[in-house]
Amino acid sequence: MVTAIVVASARAQSLDKVTLMLNWYATGLHAPILLGKQKGYFEKEGLDLEVQEGKGSGPTVQAVAAENVTIGFADITTMMKLVSKGAPVISVGSALERSPFAVISLSEKKILQPSDIRGKTIAMTAGDSPSQAWPLFLEKNGLKDTDYKTVTGDAKTKINAVINGQADALLGFATDQGNQIEFVTKKPVSLMLFADHGVDSVGSSFIVNTATLKEHPEMIRRFLRAATLAFEDAVKEPEAAVDALLVAFPKAGAKESLMSGLKTAIPLFHTQDTVGQKPLRVSSQAMEKTIQTMVDTGGIDKSEMNASKFFTNEFLP
Repeated sequence: MVTAIVVASARAQSLDKVTLMLNWYATGLHAPILLGKQKGYFEKEGLDLEVQEGKGSGPTVQAVAAENVTIGFADITTMMKLVSKGAPVISVGSALERSPFAVISLSEKKILQPSDIRGKTIAMTAGDSPSQAWPLFLEKNGLKDTDYKTVTGDAKTKINAVINGQADALLGFATDQGNQIEFVTKKPVSLMLFADHGVDSVGSSFIVNTATLKEHPEMIRRFLRAATLAFEDAVKEPEAAVDALLVAFPKAGAKESLMSGLKTAIPLFHTQDTVGQKPLRVSSQAMEKTIQTMVDTGGIDKSEMNASKFFTNEFLP
């Protein structure tokens, strides 16, 4: 028994410590990472992985920029805005190759096409990623601010507004908020993805500091090898992935709701350009669309239309 403890301690000391900060509290989207950790994929790559919950993509990217954490899991468009302001970070792999931004509503509201928002009340959070892309969504679909009413608040307030009937729909993330509403109300939910209506971008990605990438390139390669296996397994074993998430974060929510979130996320793991390829690998076409969307929404300047400034596939297996 003593020998086993000594061996385990020696093994732990030989592992490279890697801290991964999520973009938010643990949700179904994050389940693949915890599945990989539970299966020992990161440890087999010589990594002692610690997963921390976050408080939004912005703070997560800032933590990576300050080298307070090794890797961040954050929305790439948020990262791009901070890079344009000097943050020394870059995306090395993307979990969501299509945007999860969506107009989320109870199906009984019959909000299925952009024109259906006319006369409706939309709940949104000022300054968050979906609301920043919203003006472009309106423009692409021939709509104006005067076509609908708004209520504003944080993520919880938006969800409650839809549940309580104060709003007909909310702007949010298809991988999280829709399944929460469905779980509470026991009613079907409709998701109108921005990506299906002219506003697409790469979504949640693994972010690293450029100094870390330069000093520890093999460590990042090892992390991405393990993460790739984890995401592949989660597609095949979504229930096991959610179980692993709940072991790590018991207060993450109801299993049914988390399963729904993961199953909503899986179709966003690939674009038509990357179907059949390993996960996390972004196509140049997807990044070009993302950059154009960022320019169109004022997130970055036209002079920054250089994909290599924001992402690389070089360290993926």
